[in-house]
Amino acid sequence: MENSTSAKATKFDLSNLKSIPVRTFWITSLAFFLCFFAWFGVVPFMPDVVKDLGLTPAQKWNSVVLAVTGTVFARLLIGKLCDRYGPRLCYTWLLILGAIPVILTGFVQTPLQFLICRLLTGFIGASFVITQVHTSLMFSSNVVGTANATSAGWGNLGGGANRLGMPIIAALVIGFGAAEASAWRYSLIIAGILCFTMGLVYFFFTKDTPEGNFRELAETDDLPEMKKDQVGFLTALKDYRVWILFMVYAGCFGIELTVYGTMDDYLQNTFQLERITAGNIVLSFALMNIFARTLGGFFGDRFGKLNGLRGRVIFLAVIMMVQGVMLSTFSLVANLYVAIAFLILFSLSVQMAEGATFSVVPFINKKAIGSISGIVGAGGNVGAFLAAMLLKFKSAASEKVAIAANQGMGEEVIRSAQAAASAQAVSEGYLLIGVSVVFTGVVALAIRFSVKDEKVAQKELEGSMANAVPANA
Repeated sequence: MENSTSAKATKFDLSNLKSIPVRTFWITSLAFFLCFFAWFGVVPFMPDVVKDLGLTPAQKWNSVVLAVTGTVFARLLIGKLCDRYGPRLCYTWLLILGAIPVILTGFVQTPLQFLICRLLTGFIGASFVITQVHTSLMFSSNVVGTANATSAGWGNLGGGANRLGMPIIAALVIGFGAAEASAWRYSLIIAGILCFTMGLVYFFFTKDTPEGNFRELAETDDLPEMKKDQVGFLTALKDYRVWILFMVYAGCFGIELTVYGTMDDYLQNTFQLERITAGNIVLSFALMNIFARTLGGFFGDRFGKLNGLRGRVIFLAVIMMVQGVMLSTFSLVANLYVAIAFLILFSLSVQMAEGATFSVVPFINKKAIGSISGIVGAGGNVGAFLAAMLLKFKSAASEKVAIAANQGMGEEVIRSAQAAASAQAVSEGYLLIGVSVVFTGVVALAIRFSVKDEKVAQKELEGSMANAVPANA
């Protein structure tokens, strides 16, 4: 763009750090990464936490549920706050306040204290919504899908990087003289301090829009389009397209969380892999976020150029159906190498679907981007919760039957039968989920835009393409 202080970026040139949109992209992606890193930071240490605090299996499971529950409500709230106060202040306070329960987790002494901290820590999962709002405000329609997808994908890496990063931090802490039993506590305290520091960086080095901050623009009566004539949160709730996208995101991001959360055990029980081998396979697919989400946003933008807003919807629907077919097929495969091939295709398609979802979101209602992003983002966590419940209950029921059928046959026989029953139950669950995702893809085709919306989007696209030169400031 010709003047970065008066217009959105029209090129996705991440090397141009003088550009306000690009600089904001890097900061918001890093903030998102740190939030997810801290949110899931306790996962590699759960065996130590269980031992240290004496958690029961039920309390361990409840800690997972509470962390997800906190995120659902936070995402619904934070979107509306972004529309009112701007993403800069919202992210600043989310990082600073969200750092507190992360740090306090390092000081807990009882299971109840741990569960409370996990619930409150889940609120930093709302960072995804702010990141999507901020990149939507910074990039023009011809590249907004790519920008949203890339920032989300790179931020999501924090949820996988902790598997490597947190143990490294723990090793460094032990190297400085800390007791090994307390290393998990120091690691979480450090993760919380990083989030707090990032909150200060966000406040001093970002702006709400390329034109300036919401508060400054309000004083000069020069608010961006979305700030003028704000629509209410209830208006966003009444738009059927928002709820279809809620379902779509539940069917892509929610399913990705659940599948990867259960895949370690499934690979071990089905293909008799070692835990380390299975874990490395799952981690490698999580790392596909480096590029897979970006592809979804990129193709969403490309279809948008070719076929308007309808083109974005068609691509989203198709990639969702592909995702469902890949997961369903994976669930039926008995050969390890063929299964890995379909798991790769599933990982690629599910992350592309996530990127494609937020190439559509910014065009539903530009005056309520935050509220809509929050509702859709919450759908991901709801989908993860429902899918996890399905797999948990199917597996528990099958294992109970297997144990009863092999009673008195010896511990090893019972354990083997239990693992086989669990694998079969999860396989059936994957198949059912895959079919549901295909159905969701079909439903996505019901998303429609008016002729006026299409004309406005086309005019904006033409303006973006005409000014598509690198930003300078």
